[in-house]
Amino acid sequence: MLLGITITEWVGYAASLILIISFLMKNVHTLRIINSVGALLFVVYGIMLAISWPIIITNGFILLANIYYLTFKKVTH
Repeated sequence: MLLGITITEWVGYAASLILIISFLMKNVHTLRIINSVGALLFVVYGIMLAISWPIIITNGFILLANIYYLTFKKVTH
């Protein structure tokens, strides 16, 4: 526990911050990469919450969608 905040909460705060930062990106490719990191942290957060399926499923889907677009679709500017 750091500053009275659990490790689980820190992961949730970090995920939220990274997700917010991703939406400030102008480049869609960069947005998807940073957003993927946030979604991955949210999946970890959902697991740390003793398996919170709504968090895991939603962010798992976002992560997979980002991976799909980064891997198989060329982003046009």
